[in-house]
Amino acid sequence: MRTDAELIVDPDTYTAEVPYSALARLRNRNVVRIDGFWAVLRYADVKTVLRNPAFFSSHRGATQIRDPQPDDLAYVQRMMLNQDPPEHTRLRKMLAQAFTPRAVGLLEEQIRIFARTTIDRLGGDFAETVADLPLLTLAEVFGVPHQDRKLLYDWSNRVIGFQDDEYAFSRSDTAGMTDMARKALELRPDDGRDPRARNGMPDLYAYAHALGELKRNDPGDDVMSNLMRQDITIEEFENLFWLFSVAGNETLRNGIPGGMIALMRHPDQYERLRQDRSLMDTAVEEMLRWWTPVMHFRRTATEDVELSGTKIAKGDKVVVWFSSANRDEQVFTNPDEFDITRKEADHLSFGYGPHFCLGAHLARTQMRALFNAVCDLPHQLRPAGEPTRLRSNFQNGVKHLPVTWPQ
Repeated sequence: MRTDAELIVDPDTYTAEVPYSALARLRNRNVVRIDGFWAVLRYADVKTVLRNPAFFSSHRGATQIRDPQPDDLAYVQRMMLNQDPPEHTRLRKMLAQAFTPRAVGLLEEQIRIFARTTIDRLGGDFAETVADLPLLTLAEVFGVPHQDRKLLYDWSNRVIGFQDDEYAFSRSDTAGMTDMARKALELRPDDGRDPRARNGMPDLYAYAHALGELKRNDPGDDVMSNLMRQDITIEEFENLFWLFSVAGNETLRNGIPGGMIALMRHPDQYERLRQDRSLMDTAVEEMLRWWTPVMHFRRTATEDVELSGTKIAKGDKVVVWFSSANRDEQVFTNPDEFDITRKEADHLSFGYGPHFCLGAHLARTQMRALFNAVCDLPHQLRPAGEPTRLRSNFQNGVKHLPVTWPQ
C-alpha cells in the first residue's frame, strides 16, 4: 500500500486522476516533508511562499522539483521564470511594455473567430481539436507564422510531457512550414535530452534566433517585434520565446478540456451556463480552480525560516501545491464541488506575487470565447469514453477527450 506522499509524486498516479483525497489528508498537516522537499499544501501558506522571493527563491534551484544538471543550472537560471527581483522585475517590466493592452485588445475579436472556427470543426476528440486555439492565438500574439504553429505544440509536449512516452518525442507534420522552421528542425534531437537545458531544445533556440533577427529587421505590431525594439539581448529574447512557447500554450491547452470535463460531469451547471452567459466569467474561474492545470512549483529557502510552525532550513526545496491550495476547505466552501456561481477567494492557478502569470488575461479571454462557442451548440456535449490523461505529476494534462452529441 503506497503512502499519500508516494501517491502525489508518482506520475503514474495522474494517468487515472489527481489524488485529491491524498492531498486533503496531507493538507491537514500543513507543511509536509516528502522525498527531499517540503510540500506546502494550504492556501495561505502557498501565498506566503509565493509573495516572499527574498525567503523563497525561484533562482537558487529553479522552479521544478527535479534539479537541473549542474552544467545546465546556470543557463536555466537565466529564464524569467527562474529569476528573483531585481532581475526578474527588469524582464517582467520589459515584457509588460511589449504586451500592451492595445495589442491584446486588438486580438479579442480574432480570438472569438478562432474559437468559433475551432468548435465548428469539432470532431470526436475535444482535447485534440481545441489544442489548436492557444497555438493560433500565440502565433498571432507573437508574430509567429501561422503555418509554423505546430512547432509550439511539439516544444510544449516535449517540455511538459517528458514523463510521458507519447509526448516526449512529439513530432508534428512539417508540411507547409517556413524555411526558417525547416532549418531549425534539422537540429531537433531524438535522444531524450533534458528539454529544460539549452542543448535539449536546439531547434527551439535556432528558431527563436531567426525569428528575433526577422523582427529586428522587419518589425510588426506583435509582442516579439515590441520586445526587439527594446534593450534586450538575443539570448534574453530566446529565453522569453521558450517561456512563451511552453507556458503560453500548455496551461490553456489543459485548462480548456479540464473545463469541458467539469461541465460534462455537472450537466446541471452546464445547462445553467448555456442559458445564462452572464455567469461565464465566474464559470471560467471555477474551471481553473476545480481543474488546476499546473499542479505545483518549486522554490528554494534562502535562509532558515518557519512556515505554519514547521522549521525549514536554508537550501531546502519548498514545493507549493496549487492543486491542494485550490481545494483548501479553510478557504473554499465544499471545495470538491464544481459551482459556476462561486465567488469566494481567488484561485491560485495563475500563481501569486511577483510571478503571477502575465498571460492570465489572454488565457481567460480565450476560455470565455471557447466556452461561449461551446454553449452556442444546439445540444450539450456528452462524454464518449474516459479521458486519456497525461503521465505527469506537474501538469494536469488531458491528451484525449472523446465526446459526442445528438445528431
